[in-house]
Amino acid sequence: MFTRYKTEGGKEVIVARIYSSSEHTVRNSQIDKDALWAIRKIQGQGAEAYIVGGAVRDMLLGRKPKDFDIATSLSPRQVQKLFWNARIIGRRFRIVHLYFNHDKIIEVTTFRSDEENFEEGNNNIFGTIEQDAKRRDFSVNSLYYNPQNGQLLDFNNAMQDFKKRKIRSLIPLSYSFSEDPVRMIRAIKYHVTTGFDLKFDVKRAIKRNCSKLSHVSTSRLTEELGKILSSGSAEQIFTEMHKYRLLAYLLPCLAMYIEYPEIRKALSEMDDYARKMKKEGESLDRAVIFSRLLKPLIVLESPEAMSQDERMKEVFRQIKVFISPMTPPNYEIEKSAEIILEQMGYKSKSRGRAAAASIQGKKPGKNMGRKNAGPEELSKPKKPRKARKSKKISPSVEYSEEFESVSTLAESHDL
Repeated sequence: MFTRYKTEGGKEVIVARIYSSSEHTVRNSQIDKDALWAIRKIQGQGAEAYIVGGAVRDMLLGRKPKDFDIATSLSPRQVQKLFWNARIIGRRFRIVHLYFNHDKIIEVTTFRSDEENFEEGNNNIFGTIEQDAKRRDFSVNSLYYNPQNGQLLDFNNAMQDFKKRKIRSLIPLSYSFSEDPVRMIRAIKYHVTTGFDLKFDVKRAIKRNCSKLSHVSTSRLTEELGKILSSGSAEQIFTEMHKYRLLAYLLPCLAMYIEYPEIRKALSEMDDYARKMKKEGESLDRAVIFSRLLKPLIVLESPEAMSQDERMKEVFRQIKVFISPMTPPNYEIEKSAEIILEQMGYKSKSRGRAAAASIQGKKPGKNMGRKNAGPEELSKPKKPRKARKSKKISPSVEYSEEFESVSTLAESHDL
């Protein structure tokens, strides 16, 4: 292990502990090749770039990460100019998304400064890697991995928290959950998925600030709900959220019925389905997830006296009520309603293009293609595609043999 120092007031102060490849379990073979390609391209410009966040945490725990995020010293505009598949998003703090085939997105974030006032929410000041590490939410998410030399950088003594199996907040709890209440949900999620214990001050802060979750936009909460439902540990996460009075702000109806055995069984079966699909490398169908979760709650009065369309409308309405205030796409809810009706023994016919698209595993609209599109889309002329000019970028950094041999579809575009 190496130690990085800086001088303050004439004294040397420890900034970071640096672990070599022989001292940790992270390997380049575990990392998505497109993420390695992106890091190689950034470092080729003489800039810093690291794999950060949950990806490093999962690899240290011996798990396969779902997403790979990158932190860099380049500004968002510099990153956008460097990549042909880049798009800048965000207002509060601007980040870059790199788009690849099969709906894959790699998030590239510029190092953030810790000089601004947290309470004012001004997060648009860029800084150094040391400052960025202090802005991470929890210590288990604050490690930086450099694929070029295999080094793991620890600015917050996070490796000790891994050994103690503790989840510690890096941002002062007096305003951490006030600044972003969603961190409370993430703390519970990390507690369940890692098996690490929440520190006492984190538990107390969650109970004190749980009501602040009501101020979060439904779009952000819907995004977090999707991650929980597809985690394979939703039953435990919802149970812990109910314990800390958070579930009532995410899914109020589920909070009322979560103690019922039928709901427990439905959650368990839903988790089994999610884990099975992950193990087989298949993508999760959110409509199936919703149908497994909500089937015990759906009740039809005199279904035999109802027409197919009436049954469909009623199940659709009940699903919307049970998942309120969450707002998943309507085509997912329609498909969930169809699955539930079929399980009840009633055949349902597709209602519009949204349902037709969901049955084929596609989103309605432009993604359906001209073959499956409606008349109004077929009437639109095709837009000619503009040819893209690729730039050759010669790396200025020497890479290890494992890093050098990476070949991806994105990399071939550059060549």
